[in-house]
Amino acid sequence: MPQWRSEAYWVPLFGQGGRAGAGLESRTPAERSPGMFGRLKTAPVTREQALPGRAVRPYAVPSTHTVLGTPVEGPFPEGLETAYFAMGCFWGAERAFWQVPGVYSTAVGYQGGYTPNPTYEETCTGLTGHTEAVQVVYDPAQVSYEQLAKVFWESHDPTQGNRQGNDVGTQYRSAAYWTSEAQREAIERTRGTFQERLAAKGYGPITTEVGPAGEFYYAEGYHQQYLSEAKNPYGYCGLGGTGVSCPVGLQA
Repeated sequence: MPQWRSEAYWVPLFGQGGRAGAGLESRTPAERSPGMFGRLKTAPVTREQALPGRAVRPYAVPSTHTVLGTPVEGPFPEGLETAYFAMGCFWGAERAFWQVPGVYSTAVGYQGGYTPNPTYEETCTGLTGHTEAVQVVYDPAQVSYEQLAKVFWESHDPTQGNRQGNDVGTQYRSAAYWTSEAQREAIERTRGTFQERLAAKGYGPITTEVGPAGEFYYAEGYHQQYLSEAKNPYGYCGLGGTGVSCPVGLQA
């Protein structure tokens, strides 16, 4: 798949089948910042403004995780739990979580917006309302949600609003979507602790969107485990944290 390397990440020039994706994927980050139709991508879209989407996903998703060898869409074994995080470019975000012991499966997708079954090109316009998210299926007997939250907070800068480094747009906003009351309490608790640590280092307020998990729409197959050795051994994603640690458990 032809690629160009930007300052912050790699982007495929062509979508599935070698077809150019509405001209969006061949743009530089600076060109991609202003959204289509004369609208800034950093301006939140309303339900009425959002693209209509479709009833059925228009592409296939691999059944097996390239790195972990587990199901991407399930069904998953009993006793496992699911969490959702968004922290900028979902390529690097997914890699951060599949490396965590106790994580059973990961997948990238679109979440937090309005458009049903969106495509990557549509999400890049800022007119779906979605952010690039990672689904994390984990064994709570091996890794706690608090430990996953620590990875989340430390792996990106949650104070940047609708951007993450050079990646600008509402689809790069920081978000944590919970699936249980215990997860809600943990993400809010760790957010408070991390905010104190960030403030002590001169950072502004956390802008992370926190709420119950809505529908998660799996991204196209070429995005899944994009930075794995099997797919892109030299792939690059500029995701990075603040260098501030987030204490959890007894450390908090």
